[in-house]
Amino acid sequence: MIYTALDTFYLTNEQIQNSPSRKEGVDEETEASLRLYGCDMIQEAGIFLRLPQAVMATGQVLFHRFYCKKSFARFNVKRVGASCLWLAAKLEESPRKIRDVLNVFHRMERRRENLPLDLLDHFSKKYEEMKTDLITTERHLLKEMGFICHVEHPHKFIINYLSQLEAGELMQEAWNMANDSLRTTLCVRFKSEVVACGVVYAAARRNLVALPENPPWWEAFDAQKPDIDEVCRVLANLYQQPRPRYIEVGKDSRPFVLTSRAWDPPPSDVQESLLKTAAVAAGNGAVSVPVPPTTSGVDGPPIIEAAVTKVLIERKNVATKDARKPADEAQIPTTNGDARDHATTGKAKQLNDRDDGGVEKSRDKERDRGAERDRDRDRDWDRDRERDRDRARERERERDRDKERERLKERDYRIKDRSRDSAGHSDKSRHHSSSRERDFQNAHPVTRDKERHRHRHHPYA
Repeated sequence: MIYTALDTFYLTNEQIQNSPSRKEGVDEETEASLRLYGCDMIQEAGIFLRLPQAVMATGQVLFHRFYCKKSFARFNVKRVGASCLWLAAKLEESPRKIRDVLNVFHRMERRRENLPLDLLDHFSKKYEEMKTDLITTERHLLKEMGFICHVEHPHKFIINYLSQLEAGELMQEAWNMANDSLRTTLCVRFKSEVVACGVVYAAARRNLVALPENPPWWEAFDAQKPDIDEVCRVLANLYQQPRPRYIEVGKDSRPFVLTSRAWDPPPSDVQESLLKTAAVAAGNGAVSVPVPPTTSGVDGPPIIEAAVTKVLIERKNVATKDARKPADEAQIPTTNGDARDHATTGKAKQLNDRDDGGVEKSRDKERDRGAERDRDRDRDWDRDRERDRDRARERERERDRDKERERLKERDYRIKDRSRDSAGHSDKSRHHSSSRERDFQNAHPVTRDKERHRHRHHPYA
């Protein structure tokens, strides 16, 4: 087959049996229970965060891969589970805010341990420590995996295989078994094609569906019968397990909701040893300082502890120098003690005068700076006030222009209305006069004929 994806994280059964947790005293049953507990938390938190199933599947695979390289005794399963889900959400392009992830895991833990369901204060020190712890654990995840976080799930192979076998009625059953297989170590022992063949085989046996066996159908998909039997055996063992519960096996017994170990100061015995080493180094003139052993329970540079060590050593050196100074001055031999005392007194007086003069100069400079700042502030205030006045005047002028425009518009409207009214009145009067004349003529027809006859016989006609 042609593999186009970078997917090479697979372990043998012997490597699984000799995991880092076994080397630190965690038995096989406890490790399996903690793996199941972590995957159950990832699945439930993904549902609360409304994430797609691909994100939860990727988070569970990352969870199993991490604990194949690190021990449950060194890394708390709750913290790693939250970090795996947060990282998987970003890998599958469905990111969630770190605040939402912490809220969900905080509420889940308190509900599982029958504690009061209080809200997580986002402005508290505990929330800041939880956020720092989550980010630090994510860095450990990426470092242990070499930033190669590609995951290939068996679900797409299930769809392809069942469509070729024409057994679509097994789709839902095989899909559910593929989701359940992510709670076991099958994802780090077998390739996705083998797991897909195993869940199809188990679904067919459970639903009494006959699949081709002459030749065997799994050989067409590059799978072997012993591997399929192992997948079925692991799934059958998974379905017999009770509901997982949290088992404390780590050196850090504190839950996820409490502070991170990275913020704890070093123990008192470590501080005493550091002070002794610093005193010896200061007496010998050495410059090298040994780095204390880490107490955080995780692999990595003790940054916070080194900073605390540096501060303690500096304080010790300053105290040692201050204690040495009077003794060194007292041990210097002189032949003329009075002259030396007088010269020393004169020098001290000059130094005091110089210091007083320097203090006065610094005070004058500070006073001048304050006066300059006050002048600048006054200038800025005057400038802002003048700018506000200009803006007010501009707004007033704009209002006046608007009023003038409205007045002109109103005058034009009145002129138009007046001209329209006058035109209508003249038409009405003409119409009234013509109709009145017509009525008079209709009422006196004899008078009209007489007038016509008179005009006809007129001497000038």
